[in-house]
Amino acid sequence: MSGSNSRSIDTKSNTLVNCKTILASSVAKSYISQIKESVLGLSTNETPLLVGFLANNDEFARKYAEWTEKTCNETGIRFELRECQRTELENMLDVANYDEKVHGIMVYYPVFGGSQDQYLQNSISVMKDVEGLCHTYRSNMYHNIRFLDPIKKEQKCILPCTPLAMLKILEYIGVYNKILTEGNRLHGKTITVINRSEVVGRPLASLLANDGANVYSVDINDILLFHRGAGILKKRHEVSETKVKLEEALAKSDVVITGVPSQDYKLDSSLLKEGVIAVNFSSFKNFNDDIKKKASIYVPSVGKVTVAMLERNLLRLYGYQKKIENL
Repeated sequence: MSGSNSRSIDTKSNTLVNCKTILASSVAKSYISQIKESVLGLSTNETPLLVGFLANNDEFARKYAEWTEKTCNETGIRFELRECQRTELENMLDVANYDEKVHGIMVYYPVFGGSQDQYLQNSISVMKDVEGLCHTYRSNMYHNIRFLDPIKKEQKCILPCTPLAMLKILEYIGVYNKILTEGNRLHGKTITVINRSEVVGRPLASLLANDGANVYSVDINDILLFHRGAGILKKRHEVSETKVKLEEALAKSDVVITGVPSQDYKLDSSLLKEGVIAVNFSSFKNFNDDIKKKASIYVPSVGKVTVAMLERNLLRLYGYQKKIENL
């Protein structure tokens, strides 16, 4: 496991810190290597092409596009950024859907915001939706349907990149119990996710609950519990209303994941369980500097793993399009 020294001195307080900081680059490294090998091993003459659409002036969206291009260059995947006015985007997506030379499509959101962005997500072909945001993939994810073809089980569903990145990070640091059956490996874990957006927070809570965890999903207005019932006997997660307060949820949680899109939000470390695993997927730092005094493992960002999952999804869809197995 790569990361910073697990026993270091906090220079501000001159105290010993027993916290392992895990960098996204360390987690992404093996996936990037696998993707590179897969691309080099393709027998086709055509390298997979990922097309990203940028129809806004959002600085984080552009930065994400730059990360995507850089990682694609590292792995041998072709990446093309197409910039347009937001009023032109729907037509450009339609053209890319029918272009056989385009193997994956993504959009850097927000574009219009709200329901209109959801419409755009549903406008992308299931066979090219590398972000897993169209209705088919989202519905299957929430219902714990893991294959596009449930009988043959040859085509796995595409999962949203950042939630998928979070799962891979938790696997990397050992939160998933590999002794248990796949799909139940978070049994006994309590996790709090502070974010319930439709792009990251709610999908993440659902995926974690479908894998057996009890998940407190925190929104500005309330806290919901995502779970598979006593003994995780239910086939898919359910959502229950709860009167649990944030302080109570945090005190119970083995893992706390934050994704508040505000530079002003800071989670009070004193509310956290001793030895908690703390993960931040926001563009802003949601944890205070003293998090390392409370956490056993701290993951400050997930961006590089997200991009790796994006490319992994692209290769999977490329394999479906070209009828290449196990890509």
